[in-house]
Amino acid sequence: MKILCINSRKGVGDQVIFTSYYHALSKKFNVPVSLLAKDNSKAKELFADDDHIDEVISLKKEMDGIGGIFRLTNELKKRSFDKIFIFNSSLRYNLVAKLAGIKTIYQYPLFRSKDNIVLSAKIFTEEAINQVVSTEPNLIVKKMNNNLSKDFNVGLGIGASGPTKRWDINNYIKLAEKINKKIKCKFYLAGGKNDIDLINKFKSSDVGKNSVSFEDLNIKETLPIIKNMNLMISNDTSWSHIAVSLKVKTLTLFMDSPVMAYGRYSARMVTIEPVGEKDSTTHDTLGKDKISFEEVYNKSIEMLN
Repeated sequence: MKILCINSRKGVGDQVIFTSYYHALSKKFNVPVSLLAKDNSKAKELFADDDHIDEVISLKKEMDGIGGIFRLTNELKKRSFDKIFIFNSSLRYNLVAKLAGIKTIYQYPLFRSKDNIVLSAKIFTEEAINQVVSTEPNLIVKKMNNNLSKDFNVGLGIGASGPTKRWDINNYIKLAEKINKKIKCKFYLAGGKNDIDLINKFKSSDVGKNSVSFEDLNIKETLPIIKNMNLMISNDTSWSHIAVSLKVKTLTLFMDSPVMAYGRYSARMVTIEPVGEKDSTTHDTLGKDKISFEEVYNKSIEMLN
């Protein structure tokens, strides 16, 4: 039996969150599943060590539009899938599945415009396999990194998809300095080339000598490092979701994204919202200047002990 899952979301964090559903399908049918995903979701790197994932097929830009339907159909026909699980409500993918001759099609209700990313996937998967499915993601990493500091190792997810979701870098510098006075730590700056200004500012600070940057690493190379961390402190970005999926305690700051969708799926994730918010942040909260520094510091120390 050959099974395909389609997750067309472009975010790395979104891809990580769906891990538990791919695993549930693989275990139910006792075969690894294939995954159709966009390259910028980094699915190939995330699942490189995962025996539940057979192949990651790139959902390329040329597969968009009318012509793209036939290009994508031809790609799927080559593989002769028996079942397909479409984690969205697009009529396009339903049509592609039928044109590709896939006999059994499972999909979200067509034309649904809004959904809770975690709950919709959970309900969809549970109804398909008639089993309860955990929302706890579990990224598989076979390579270990034993070269981390003997001190406490703390990740700092300083980047974000936009400035309104990013706690000021000066706050992270101040936080690291204050934590380091109480608990000796090595700080790992979880960010890429787009975050180079933030990384350089941290590295040039007094606590910068105790830091290592991810700027020259790809996602796959960071996974063994994150897996051995004591704590990840992060904006609501891919780094917090990766850390959670690697069973690392994670403190996530929600200031302009929906905490009820992205912050409640794992017991390993502790969340902090702007002062005055309680389970209520959304995409227009704009609360980055209302995150309590003392709350972040106190919770960080608590989670490190």
